[in-house]
Amino acid sequence: MNEPETGTQTRSDDAAAQAARFREVFDRLRTEVHKIFVGHDELVEHVLSVLLSDGHVLLEGVPGLGKTLLARTLASALRLDFSRIQFTPDLMPADVAGTMVLREKEGGGHELEFEPGPLVANFILADEINRATPKTQSALLEAMQERQISVSRRTVRLPEPFIVMATQNPIEQEGTYPLPEAQLDRFLVKLLIDYPAEREYHDILGRTTGVDLPTVEPVSTGEEITAMRRIARSVEVTEQVRTYAIRLVMATQPGSPHAPAAVNQAVALGSSPRGAQGLLLMGKVRCLVDGRFAVSCEDIRNVALPVLRHRVLLKFEAQADRVNPDDLINAALSSVSELSK
Repeated sequence: MNEPETGTQTRSDDAAAQAARFREVFDRLRTEVHKIFVGHDELVEHVLSVLLSDGHVLLEGVPGLGKTLLARTLASALRLDFSRIQFTPDLMPADVAGTMVLREKEGGGHELEFEPGPLVANFILADEINRATPKTQSALLEAMQERQISVSRRTVRLPEPFIVMATQNPIEQEGTYPLPEAQLDRFLVKLLIDYPAEREYHDILGRTTGVDLPTVEPVSTGEEITAMRRIARSVEVTEQVRTYAIRLVMATQPGSPHAPAAVNQAVALGSSPRGAQGLLLMGKVRCLVDGRFAVSCEDIRNVALPVLRHRVLLKFEAQADRVNPDDLINAALSSVSELSK
């Protein structure tokens, strides 16, 4: 009669141990990143959550706020192959994916050999991604979604783990190509970087203008990140929480029975099912960081803005009125009940 209870206790102990291990890895990475990157605690937590959710990040902010610094610092904290691609309008798909080159064979003659581009790496920093043409952006889109690149008749699988951190400047539009909705949807989250607080300026200047500059040491490996991703996916989600995430996504879709009036008035296209997937994946990481092994509705609410803000396409009139997608998501949050009926 005691066997079911023993089995349940064993599973509970295993879950607690996995959550503790996950939190230890998360804290280790967060501490290392903050050696260089000052402030923006929630931003750093979201970036690390995406890394451990097996997704990609779009960072948006004006120049000089540390978008590139954050990506490079995180890459330095990981024992992974790192590539930085500076996107420009003249960049071609072969410049990022690689190309077939003709090489001379030892015994004579020639053969075609694949020369990999910077996309063949674990950690990709796509700097100013919106400066690339749609042709080059499509090469990156395949890599992000399919974890492979196609060159001539050859398909190359990308190494695991694989993550793209892309940056863009929302202000300067000259010489840029806005990302299409299909590519925006491939990013698990869109994070906005704002100006630092006054007290943080002192830390920034202290760390960057002195003689002794802080350094980042690798504190995790690709194998460990892959293992943490498996732990995150094993977290349980109840039907109530899943229903809440689904209805929250539907609340961003105009004409949906869950959409508030503000969404029906301002939104042309709401979130796709990838938004619901993103809410659950990020929610799973959030609950593990808090030491739990079950996702709550509060976890879903806490990640709703970064997961959904780039998946809401505004009508022209709403854009002209400078409607903020975050306000519409907050309206959706207010209109959706946690109690499934």
